[in-house]
Formats: sequence, structure tokens, C-alpha cells
Amino acid sequence: MIEGVDIAVRYSIFGYLIGEGFRNVFKNKKSTIASLVIMCATMFVFGIFFAVSQNVNHITKTIEEQQGMEVFILDEATAEQKEELKNKIRSNQYVNTITEKSKEDALEEMKGMFKDRKSLWDTYDGENNPFKASFIVTLTDLTKADEVRTEIESSSIISSVEIKSDTINALIKIADGINIITTIILVILVFISIFIITNTIKLTVHARRKEISIMKYVGATNGFIRWPFMVEGMLIGLISVLISLLILAFSYNAVITQIEQSLINNRLNIPLLTFPELFQTLLIVYLVLGIGIGALGSAISMKKYLEV
Repeated sequence: MIEGVDIAVRYSIFGYLIGEGFRNVFKNKKSTIASLVIMCATMFVFGIFFAVSQNVNHITKTIEEQQGMEVFILDEATAEQKEELKNKIRSNQYVNTITEKSKEDALEEMKGMFKDRKSLWDTYDGENNPFKASFIVTLTDLTKADEVRTEIESSSIISSVEIKSDTINALIKIADGINIITTIILVILVFISIFIITNTIKLTVHARRKEISIMKYVGATNGFIRWPFMVEGMLIGLISVLISLLILAFSYNAVITQIEQSLINNRLNIPLLTFPELFQTLLIVYLVLGIGIGALGSAISMKKYLEV
């Protein structure tokens, strides 16, 4: 019986602490609204950089899967030699796919690039075809392109190996740069948000400083005093997360449609991440940041008033 009463009392105390936290949010409307606006803005800015970072990584990965190198074969190479080279290339751990392109395929590809002047290439049909057969090799890791080339170019039937080193290196540098910027932005926004929450909670704590002092003198624990303000901070963080996610979802879908259309117009078939694909990771990051910042800001703001 006593154990049941003890559990009931604990639930009652827990309900009181949570209820006080909710009341604090709505009691200080002006400071709460100011905190929400600034927190939403900082979370939204972080969300933009996070989305950009994820998409750049996605684009880099897509290009890694679509591009790599082209291995040109000497005309005198036999079918057996080509097959042997193909198997050698395929056995490399960094090779994703390998596709054979004949001399005729290369010529048709060139004609397709000059649709308005196809006749220019008519004289190159048959034995006059100047192009070489090749293997189109895509890689799982673009940074290993030079390593793969070194391994396979020793073959006697290879004419040359071409890789888009500049494009590859530029993409990797862009991805690394954006990830660094995103991390820096995150750190800055976390500090700004903690500062905002801390000052918001301080207003509430300061208004109730006498009440807190009395509670301390009559034996209330630090946890009992602190929790309502922790709930207030976490609730502000949670509301900021939900509002930021809604704004980001609408704006992201509108912007991403325009960017994808631009990519298609420039013959770049690289679909960007949809918001649902970003949502799960973004939600976790947002919740950790929003609720964590709210709780930490509240804890910092309470420290002075608990030292009685």
C-alpha cells in the first residue's frame, strides 16, 4: 500500500513539474515569442546548410557511380586480349561497372553531339572510323582514379586512359568545403541559441527568485526547482524544431524543383534528394539540437539562483 502511494506521489510531482514548465512558456509570452522567432531562424539557417551539404554529398556519390575513366584500346587488340583486360579491370576493388564501347558506338555518339551537322561524319564510316574502342569504367571512390589507372595501364593493348581528374578533385573539394562550413555554422548557431534560451529562462527565473530562495530554504532539491525551467527550455526548442521543419519543407520543395529543372536543361541527369529522404536524419539532428539546446540553456540560467 505504501509503495503504491509512493508511486502515486512521484507521478503527481512529475506532473506538477511538467505542468509548471508549460505554464512558464505561456506566462512569459513576449520573451517566449522572441526566443521562438530567433530559434526558428537559426534552426532554419542550419537546415539550409544541412540540406546543401547532404545534396552535394549525394551528387558527388552519384557522379562517382556514373563517371570514372575511359580506357582506349589499340585497333590490333584481339577479342581474347580485350576480354582478359576487361576481367582485370573488373577485379579491381574500386571498380563499380565496366561497359564496352565499340568504334561504331563512339562514332554514333559523336554524330549525336553534332545533330545539325551529321553529314560531316559520313566519310568516317567503316574503315575510315578514327575512333578507338574503349571500356567505360565507373568507380566506387573517385579519389582512387589515379590508383586504378596505374594498375591497369600496364596492359600492352591499352592506347591511353583518360580520367576527369580536375572535375573529380573539384567536386571532392566542394563537398569537403561545404561540410566544413556546415560544421562551423552549426557551432555558431548552437552558441547563439544557447545564449538566447539562457536569457529567456533568466527572465522567468529572475521574476521568481524570491520563490526559489524560499523553496531552497525549506528543503526543495535542486532538481525539483530546476525541472520546470528545463521543461520550458526544451518546449521552446521543440516548438522551434516543428516550425522550422514546416518552413524548410515548403521552401525546399519549391527550390529543389527549380534546381533540378536547371540541371536537366544543362543535360545533367542528377536527381537531388527529396525532402522525405532528408527528413529522418534532419528530424533526429533537429530534435537533438532543439531539445538539447533548450535543456542546456535552462541549466546554465539556473546555476546562479541554485547557489544559495
